[in-house]
Amino acid sequence: MRASRLVTLLLLLQNRGRMTAQQLAEELEVSVRTVYRDVEALAAAGIPLYGDAGHSGGYRLVDGYRTRLTGLTLDEAQAAFLAALPGAAAQLGLGEALATARLKLDAALPAALREHAGRIRQRFLLDAPGWYGDADRAPHPYLADVATAVWERRAVLLRYRRWRAPEEIERRVEPYGLVLKAGRWYLVAGGASGLRTYRVDQILGLRHLEEEQGITPPAGFDLAAHWQAHVADFRTRLHTGEALVRVTADGARRLGLTPSGEGEWTEARVPIESVEHALGEFLRLGAELEVLAPPELRDRVAATVRALATRYGAPPDDR
Repeated sequence: MRASRLVTLLLLLQNRGRMTAQQLAEELEVSVRTVYRDVEALAAAGIPLYGDAGHSGGYRLVDGYRTRLTGLTLDEAQAAFLAALPGAAAQLGLGEALATARLKLDAALPAALREHAGRIRQRFLLDAPGWYGDADRAPHPYLADVATAVWERRAVLLRYRRWRAPEEIERRVEPYGLVLKAGRWYLVAGGASGLRTYRVDQILGLRHLEEEQGITPPAGFDLAAHWQAHVADFRTRLHTGEALVRVTADGARRLGLTPSGEGEWTEARVPIESVEHALGEFLRLGAELEVLAPPELRDRVAATVRALATRYGAPPDDR
């Protein structure tokens, strides 16, 4: 642990120049006294660094000195591929490795490119989850175990909750990959029932299986290609119906349609999952949308609007 911290301290000074003991302590999450001891250890090892006293003082490396300790460990290399998703890296237990990997990558870059990379991090940020989801809740307790099984290509015994009966099942699966979609983690795994996708937050129990032979994905399996096909198939099965609607320009934009023009109504056919689901989705647009077909959906919208008019038209004391 201390060796890793010494490397991190050295890389911080190399990448950022002069830093105070307090700044280093905050970055390393240690006490200032620990920083003093670490600096003494680096100096004793022959690292050319020195400290300046005073208000503008701090520690810095001798001009021109650059460490070559920039090789990535296994965890750091894995974390580097999650550089755009620090939250996901932390959930997988790779947060510290990602921070160290970034320092090493910065140290390996020429000064001009390092400055450019720093500007990118300061000015662009990827925040994948949606506004109204529950993705900001604490990660599921089995995520780290699932990730370990994926890394090590080890079969696991899952106890899983699903939407159809029987709701709880136990199944041996072979983890092939993890996908983060809109703040939720999904496990892509094989097994006796074929290639399937499991929501990690629906896992009720997990046990690693001690099997002599490790698992191997099917020949030609590609996680990104499989997920793209899975999403396309899901959307095809999800939208089994169609509705004919008239919408205002604002309503068209909210539905993801191209409006005919400002102040004009647009007639369009839109895919729907079901009458019940479409009812809730279309009512959100209020007077910006009129359902023309199917008749069942139009009747349901009209009945809901009449019920709302009756409820809100009556004085509160008459309810």
